[in-house]
Amino acid sequence: MLIESYGTEFAADAGAAAPAVPAETPLGATAAEMLEMVRCYASDGMVFYRQSDPVNAVASFAYGYGWLDAGVFLGYLQGRSAGRLPEISEEIPSARIEHLTEKTHRYQRMLSSALAGVVTLPDAETRMWSAAQYLNAIAVSALTQGGGSVAAGDLVAALVSFSYGYGWLDCGVRAGLFGIVGDRDLFTI
Repeated sequence: MLIESYGTEFAADAGAAAPAVPAETPLGATAAEMLEMVRCYASDGMVFYRQSDPVNAVASFAYGYGWLDAGVFLGYLQGRSAGRLPEISEEIPSARIEHLTEKTHRYQRMLSSALAGVVTLPDAETRMWSAAQYLNAIAVSALTQGGGSVAAGDLVAALVSFSYGYGWLDCGVRAGLFGIVGDRDLFTI
C-alpha cells in the first residue's frame, strides 16, 4: 500500500467515525476527545504527506488508527476499524532515511517506556480490567512486532507498529483504564 492510499483510507474512516455514547455524559466527553485525536492525526498526516514528509505522515496515520481502533473496541466510537496494519510498499526517499531511523528508534523507546509507565486501574473482577488487559496486549504486540521489523531492516513497518500500539495505549489512558506512574509527558492526558 502507498502512504497516500493509507492516509486517504484513514481520513475516510476518521471522517465517518462518530461518538457511540451520549454527548452530555462523561463517556460522551471522552468519546469527543478520542474523535478529536483521530481527526487531528488524519489531518496532520495529510499535511505532512503534502509537505513531502512521508515519515511523519505514516506515523500520524498509524497513531491515529490506533486511537480509532481502541475507541471502537471500547465502545466510545462507532466506525470502521482498520483491523490490520498495512504493508507499506512505498520507499522512503534517501534524504528521509536518517529521519526514519531516528523516529523509529525513538518511538520504540517511547512505547517501551509508556508501557512500563502505566498501571491497570479497573478492578480485576470487572470487564474494564479485561479491556485494559486487551489494550495493553495490543501495545505489547505492536512493540514486539515492531522490534522484529527493526531487526529485519523494515523501518517503515516498525514505525507503523510502534505508532499504532502507542495510539491504543494512549487511548486507554484517556479512557481511564490506565494510571500513569512514569513519565506523564509520554501521554496526551
